[in-house]
Amino acid sequence: MSDTSLTQLPEPTLRRLPWYLAFLTTLRHSDVEYVSSTRIAAEVGVDSSQIAKDLSFLNIRGKTRIGYEVAALEQTLRAFLGFDARHNAVVVGAGSLGTALMADRGLHPYGLNIVAGFDTDPAVIGTDKAGVRVYSMDRLREIARRRDVTIGIVTVPFEFAQEVADQIMDAGINAIWNFTPRRISVRKGVVAQNTSLYSHLAVMYNRLRNVEGKNGEDGR
Repeated sequence: MSDTSLTQLPEPTLRRLPWYLAFLTTLRHSDVEYVSSTRIAAEVGVDSSQIAKDLSFLNIRGKTRIGYEVAALEQTLRAFLGFDARHNAVVVGAGSLGTALMADRGLHPYGLNIVAGFDTDPAVIGTDKAGVRVYSMDRLREIARRRDVTIGIVTVPFEFAQEVADQIMDAGINAIWNFTPRRISVRKGVVAQNTSLYSHLAVMYNRLRNVEGKNGEDGR
């Protein structure tokens, strides 16, 4: 397996790789040594030819009649996805969602290390949220530099999203994980990932209405 640290993958492929990784981890814990693309496909609901194509982007190919070596493939995917390195992050917006993220220890195995929170509410500033200290916004640049922060997580009300994103960039942080429903604009050289819970809810509600509508028609 070759060095894939700089490989640029299509986004759909990149989104599927963590699914494969999760299954491989389960297999390794069960002492399974080899796995076929067919078995991975059955677990994650992706066609086996697509899995082979996704892994070929990383120059990974299975062995004929044996498949992929589970431990080696898991290690390669974890390294490529950046999950085996530590990425220091801060949360801006220490409300319910921000606090939940600071308390989520399940992010640690994936390399995300939240080192501080920030807010404008005097009642919150100076407190600890799940062991993470919350600071005032005027200390963002200082702490980002001192703690070698590379990711800013935005969990503020949507009307403040762009303002906060600008402050994060001004602090020298080059990656923004945006949890608000507002799409933010970033400068050249800054990476932004929008994760809108509301968008996913909208899709789920729409599909649920379609299912309920079909069930209602079938029951007539």
